[in-house]
Amino acid sequence: MDRVEIIVKGGKGGDGRVSFRREKYVPLGGPDGGDGGAGGSVYLMADENVSDLTFFRYKKAFQAGSGGDGGRQKKHGARGADMVIPVPVGTRIYQKNADGSEVLIADLDRHGERVLVARGGSGGLGNVHFTTPRNQAPEIATSGEAGEERRLVLDRRLMIDMAILGLPNSGKSSLLAALSNAKPKVAEYPFTTRQPVLGTIDTGAETFTLAELPALVEGSHQGRGLGNSFLRHAERAKVLLLLLDGTSADIMHDLDVLQQEIALYQPSLLQKPHIVVVSKIDLPEVRERMAGLRTALQSGNAAVCFVSALSGEGVAGLLAEMTALLRQAMAEVAAPAEAPIVVFRPKPRLRRRR
Repeated sequence: MDRVEIIVKGGKGGDGRVSFRREKYVPLGGPDGGDGGAGGSVYLMADENVSDLTFFRYKKAFQAGSGGDGGRQKKHGARGADMVIPVPVGTRIYQKNADGSEVLIADLDRHGERVLVARGGSGGLGNVHFTTPRNQAPEIATSGEAGEERRLVLDRRLMIDMAILGLPNSGKSSLLAALSNAKPKVAEYPFTTRQPVLGTIDTGAETFTLAELPALVEGSHQGRGLGNSFLRHAERAKVLLLLLDGTSADIMHDLDVLQQEIALYQPSLLQKPHIVVVSKIDLPEVRERMAGLRTALQSGNAAVCFVSALSGEGVAGLLAEMTALLRQAMAEVAAPAEAPIVVFRPKPRLRRRR
């Protein structure tokens, strides 16, 4: 459950009160009706203890508490209880409009970050607000306002450092297991991986997260295979691994298909730092082609690595290349952009003539 649609609604404001002061020695005490309390608001909060959006499979509508009605002696009604809904870190919040379009509201990419998605309604006014010189005992009060209602789309995107992308049977699961502590399902048939699989890489000095995404095929952007919907998880990755099957008869065609499907989903993904990785070099037929493949693949700007997840050959070199690219990408993100200093010089306030 990585993408769900829900409805959120703020609480209704409490009604104002029509009331008059009644005391033994104050026969004409006047109005004392209090105001209604404001309705509660709905917030979405990123929580690292929530792994996915499965909770929203069965509950689609959420409403905050309503405000209490105003009381006698100018007492305000109680404020409605706010509702805070936990979502996974990395969830993007979109407002879905009546025409079907979606507008990004927030991107909750840090634990504890939250956003207001539905404001509660204001409380109504009691009759103390409606006295006039001609009407000293108004029997008028206003009702509380309805809370704001919104239809939202929650789109969870994994918080990862790197992602492995490849065609079916290119060895993605085996490579993930060789690089990290993950234990993905490995089999000979295509589409073994049907959802993203995460692994953690610990170099001793630092730790980062690697994800294996389900395989792409030619026509994934049209829904073939498992489609390309899982590519949205690669949007947060800082480095991409484009994995190619070394036993393929036309490995350059495979690379073109992979890059084309990525570009058709989002061209900016190919602008991320990436490494072209050729697998299964433990096989003799692949080893014989390595020199020619290296020359053909190095014509691009990306680094090229040859590995065998089975024997471990080339894995250490690939890991070093990944770490270097990741450090460079993180340094570029961390570097603050130099913005011009804006100086505000307010005009002097003019004094009114008496």
